[in-house]
Amino acid sequence: MCDTIVATGKATADGSVILAKNSDREANEAQLLKYIAKRSWGNDTTVQCTYMSIPQVKSTNEILISTPFWMWGCEMGANEYGLAIGNEAVFTKEPYEKKGLLGMDIMRLALERCKTAYDALMLSTELIERYGQGGNAGMAHKLYYHNSFIFADKKEAYVCETANKHWVAIKVDGLRSISNGLTIEEEYHYSSKNIEDYARKKGYLKKGKSFNFKECFSDSFYTYFSRCASRQSRTTSCALRYSGSITPQTMFTLLRDHGSDKEYISPDKTNMGTVCMHASLLPTRPSQSVAAFVAHLRKDTPVFWATGSSGTCTSVFMPFYLIGKEIDYFPANETSTYSPDTYWWMHERIHRQAIFKWDYFQKTIAPVIHTLEDEFIKKENDLYKKKNTSRQNYFDFSKQCVEKVIELHERWDKDLKAAPVTKTRLSFKLFWNAQTKKAMIPL
Repeated sequence: MCDTIVATGKATADGSVILAKNSDREANEAQLLKYIAKRSWGNDTTVQCTYMSIPQVKSTNEILISTPFWMWGCEMGANEYGLAIGNEAVFTKEPYEKKGLLGMDIMRLALERCKTAYDALMLSTELIERYGQGGNAGMAHKLYYHNSFIFADKKEAYVCETANKHWVAIKVDGLRSISNGLTIEEEYHYSSKNIEDYARKKGYLKKGKSFNFKECFSDSFYTYFSRCASRQSRTTSCALRYSGSITPQTMFTLLRDHGSDKEYISPDKTNMGTVCMHASLLPTRPSQSVAAFVAHLRKDTPVFWATGSSGTCTSVFMPFYLIGKEIDYFPANETSTYSPDTYWWMHERIHRQAIFKWDYFQKTIAPVIHTLEDEFIKKENDLYKKKNTSRQNYFDFSKQCVEKVIELHERWDKDLKAAPVTKTRLSFKLFWNAQTKKAMIPL
């Protein structure tokens, strides 16, 4: 379960487009922040996606993606042209295929092959119609679903929602938020061919009724229990408060939201209706926010703020750039269990202590994180406004930020070990103790 938000120029402080997403997946499903260089390919080359191969194109773009360690595709990402994409699982009345392209595969293909949001929309829907969506999208637990997407570039953004090979899309005007349910109703700008006729043929569209994509294609069971309506309503209402003045930091706050304006609810008391999601033993809480990403799509040198770690409320957003230089300073090795050489697992030592020592974390470490992010933002803005800033300057700045955060992790680990435990719900404690043991994390 995930949440993706986009603000176009009329809603942001500087007139740029900003896309943000929390990726919610299984608690031990490491999500890696990966850099993939621009590349040329030979004739008759194929690309092996997660479950199927398709013809490769002559050249692929430089991309930065946040991806589950076992998957070819990505949960969110951006490319050298300032195209950024996030997706959501959606549950519909249409059948789920065993074979096809995962929504995450479709996103990576679009990032590798497209320059604009519109082109990404057209390519993605073409891939959906040609190859179909399909395959198990879960790691330890089987999960099949269809997808919704937000495609954003430096000028505009589109929301696309699908039901198997059928889809509709709408251009975003200001703000738009999607979660794990269909949101497009009677108004849309693009669609698959004969979608109304198909809905009528299947009995989804009743005689005398106007076509409404959400009403016709949405399932009721999984959509309800995903609590997507609560999250989508929360992100929309919170974003609207800042409409016209939204910044990357606004998005950081949205992605860390625990559902209350009065107090910052502790992780064990959150639920599936919370934007910053914390998994638990209860069957209605299987998902965890395992990575967060904010793309600030400025006209010159977009900056991508990523946590590369689980527990958005315990993580640090760090700046990254796509400037033709390999991001080799961010440790992201593919592994299914704890590895001290992978940042995602490195942060799990902090995250899995913080959620049980919440009072200490909120009082002592969280303010340091927020101050650090303020410092990163200020320095990044100064760098951006400075004349003749080189690609090497951006590269060095990003590297310094990452190194600073890694250094702080060592201190936080020691501090948390000595910190007092906060009383938490038993189901929450049992769940995380089991997950930590399974992942072989030395705490």
